[in-house]
Amino acid sequence: MPDASGGPLAGLKVIEMAGIGPAPFAAMMLADMGADVLRIDRPEASGLGIERPDRYNFTARSRRSVAIDLKRPEGTACVLDLVGRADVLIEGFRPGVMERLGLGPGPCLERNPRLVFGRLTGWGQEGPLAAGAGHDLNYIALTGALDAIGRAGQPPTPPLNMLGDFGGGGMLLAFGLVCAVLNARTGGAGQVVDAAIVDGAALLAAPVMGLHGAGLWPGARGENVLDGGAPYYDVYRCADGAYVSVAPIEGKFRALLLGLLGIAEADFPDVSDRANWPAARRILADRFAERTRDEWCALLEGTDACFAPVLSFGEAPHHPHNHARGTYVTVDGAVQPAPAPRFSATPPPMPRAPTAPGEAGVSALRDWGLSAERCEELERAKVVGRAG
Repeated sequence: MPDASGGPLAGLKVIEMAGIGPAPFAAMMLADMGADVLRIDRPEASGLGIERPDRYNFTARSRRSVAIDLKRPEGTACVLDLVGRADVLIEGFRPGVMERLGLGPGPCLERNPRLVFGRLTGWGQEGPLAAGAGHDLNYIALTGALDAIGRAGQPPTPPLNMLGDFGGGGMLLAFGLVCAVLNARTGGAGQVVDAAIVDGAALLAAPVMGLHGAGLWPGARGENVLDGGAPYYDVYRCADGAYVSVAPIEGKFRALLLGLLGIAEADFPDVSDRANWPAARRILADRFAERTRDEWCALLEGTDACFAPVLSFGEAPHHPHNHARGTYVTVDGAVQPAPAPRFSATPPPMPRAPTAPGEAGVSALRDWGLSAERCEELERAKVVGRAG
């Protein structure tokens, strides 16, 4: 029987080359599931993103960090020794950076033929844009996804970077890594996983592109069923200035919503005709403006009206449903999302607080199998130390 306390990925050994955004998110997902993830940080402060106190750098949780000077051959040799003991390596640099460090797929797979070498970039490892810089907004712009987000008659609305960086990037890489590990463990060889945010964002748009291709997404931005165009799939302002969301796409659920709102179906426009959408929206907006968000919650939550309050990040952990499911946890005084999904036989462990870059030092190297003498040499030569 597997160790139920260790998570479904207990025993998986992962090297993470410290970076920003989506690659650390993928490493967090593996660590959340019990993988032993060793983060390789730079000896100097990297300035790799929006700075915050270590304990709030949630994507760095549940793993140890060692700072290794990769500008020195001893540092490269140290990482290659770790590669020989690893199942997975994760890197999120521009194409060619790992090769210049002497840590590209060639030497790493030579050292460990069963290694899964995970690469995460915005544009991918090849293509006309591969060498250029970019961020989430640029990648989703190239897929059509950004063009579809926003209100009718308004420019596209930049969404939070969850769509590109974390959904189309980090999660895509985590999925690819687990696929490749499964293949390696069932007799296959190691391989390179090329995860590009532009590919992942395009993949996430597959259902909507299907609607578009079938002629069921006929409107421009903000004029369709799932983009806020339909009055029955939108958010409405309440009497207290807070918002609620309604999404009764199905006719039977719309009928229930109207009944609970006290709106006679005979007085509500036929929303199968898009020409009636503005009038229907006005009726719903006027009704929701009559009561506070909490009053609407008391009436509508838990029904089949497809309703939920629009909560802030500060409010969400305290909602009764999220509280009952343990959707959020508190680690070292910091409230954060719990690991997901859930497993009946091998539940993941409680996340551990992020540590400072390089904090684990040579102790982590010893735990990964490097000799005490080797670790002492690396420490004396200042190849390994604390970042900062």
